[in-house]
Amino acid sequence: MSSALRQLGLMWYVVDRNSTTFETPEEVPNYINEAIPMFTILLLLEFGVMFLTGHGRVRMGDVLTSSGHGLLFDISKLVIHSGELSLYQWMYQYRVLDLDWRSAVTWWMAALFSDLAYYWYHRAIHEVNIGWAAHQVHHSSQDYNLSTALRQSVIEDFFVPPAYIPLALLGIPLPAIIVHIQLNLLYQFWIHTELVGTLGPLEWVFNTPSHHRVHHGANKWCLDRNYGGVLIIWDRIFGTFEAERRNQPGEEIAYGLVGQPQTYNTLYLQLFYYQAVFTKAFSMSTWGDFFRALFYGPGWTPGSPRLGDPTTFPDVKASRPLYGSEVPLWQQVYATTHYFICLILQQILVTNSQVLSWEVMMCHLAFIVVTLGVIGGIYDQRWWWVWLDLVRCITFLVYWTHVVTVIPWPLLDSLMASILVASVLLQTSRAFTHLCTSLTTHKKIIKKD
Repeated sequence: MSSALRQLGLMWYVVDRNSTTFETPEEVPNYINEAIPMFTILLLLEFGVMFLTGHGRVRMGDVLTSSGHGLLFDISKLVIHSGELSLYQWMYQYRVLDLDWRSAVTWWMAALFSDLAYYWYHRAIHEVNIGWAAHQVHHSSQDYNLSTALRQSVIEDFFVPPAYIPLALLGIPLPAIIVHIQLNLLYQFWIHTELVGTLGPLEWVFNTPSHHRVHHGANKWCLDRNYGGVLIIWDRIFGTFEAERRNQPGEEIAYGLVGQPQTYNTLYLQLFYYQAVFTKAFSMSTWGDFFRALFYGPGWTPGSPRLGDPTTFPDVKASRPLYGSEVPLWQQVYATTHYFICLILQQILVTNSQVLSWEVMMCHLAFIVVTLGVIGGIYDQRWWWVWLDLVRCITFLVYWTHVVTVIPWPLLDSLMASILVASVLLQTSRAFTHLCTSLTTHKKIIKKD
């Protein structure tokens, strides 16, 4: 019970200072990974309330896509995190203050200034086109529930270090920053919901579901607003605050991107906007405009202000149609089952990264990425997903049974292998059926000719 309460407290920044104070970076727990069971519990609780009250919607294609982004984000930390730490430690040599890592003052300074740094970092990746290309995936869901919080970018962390360099120069120890960056991100999980209305006086100080709903809106009045992480005071101070327009006809929030991509393909959603950025940059007639296309706002055009001319932006309304196809129930069950296999493998990968070989880690990662591609293909109703899935299952089944033990628990290992065997049989049957149908159709066309 005490462990569950501790995990719950982490989600709301309700923590004991002494138990979240560390001398070295190696001592800092991976709070994000530890929170995965709590993410799952709170998601199920939210979906249960939505079902019982009829408030909101749960679309499994969107939920699994968001959750898949979360898996990739957590794995990406294994590679990117070390670079972030090295840069911060190097800049820390030039600090102006020597702050005691055990001090309460240091802890509270880290909490406050890391939140301020997050505000400016978050604002920058919205207002710099090349940064927006990484961050846009977080805004790509047309639904707004707790699963949306998991829709994180695997590239965005490359933009993080500069925002926190001032804190290194100030003298805040690296372990304190690692703790508070994680607590800040965990706090933002619960504000991705439509079930919580407004929270009275708390709305003046803290970022809340109401404020963050505005941030996720594609409506013209929502753009470039409410960047705060834990505290909303930064938006109020720096002029980027916008209150939710509740109960105002025609002002309902349309979630998603202004130019909404029509797919559940995880890799595509992570990367697609880079094509738009570089296409725009290379279409410019001068080098100055080339760099402005990269480093000015996404809405910038030659001759307009840095962030573009708001009068030219599309005014998206909540009435726009939601993307999605009708997917048979058995395919949804199939996709969900294989998502949980990915989740198990991701946990093994993250918790054993220090002892696994690079070969094994890359094979795990490849399986996860391809599985997420299959899940996207199912919900996009692409013709090729059956063939890709057949190759995926056969390849990994051979790898699993003849090369390495993937799961260290025999019973679970056998269950996972059985699921893959059943999947191979199912998809072989479906692929054969598709092939026969295609051949029959082709013969009919030839006869007509």
